[in-house]
Amino acid sequence: MEALRLFGAIVALIGSLFLFLGALGILRMPDLYNRMQTGTKSTTLGSILTLLGIGLYHTDWFLQTFILVAFLVTTNPLSSHALARAAHFAGIPLTKKSVRDRLAEDEALEAEKAEEEADND
Repeated sequence: MEALRLFGAIVALIGSLFLFLGALGILRMPDLYNRMQTGTKSTTLGSILTLLGIGLYHTDWFLQTFILVAFLVTTNPLSSHALARAAHFAGIPLTKKSVRDRLAEDEALEAEKAEEEADND
């Protein structure tokens, strides 16, 4: 039992380190999209590890923490994706160091296809 509590504390500590690194990454990234990716990936993993560590430390809470983990795994990436698309459509620019904007490329391709279909009709 003591070994499980120690393992839970270590897992929670690793999760908190991921949360700290995510906060640091948000400060260091050059634009909104990179900040959003850094924040989402690291906070999702950090939150999962922290919650699982708490669930292992307090074994009677494990089911509740597992439900929270399942909720985080589904909602964090979806909300991040929706926010990034909204920012792109609002016209928030990428950093000058960005190599490709695949969403803009897809939009241009769809516009060309729509124009060709309109010309054929």
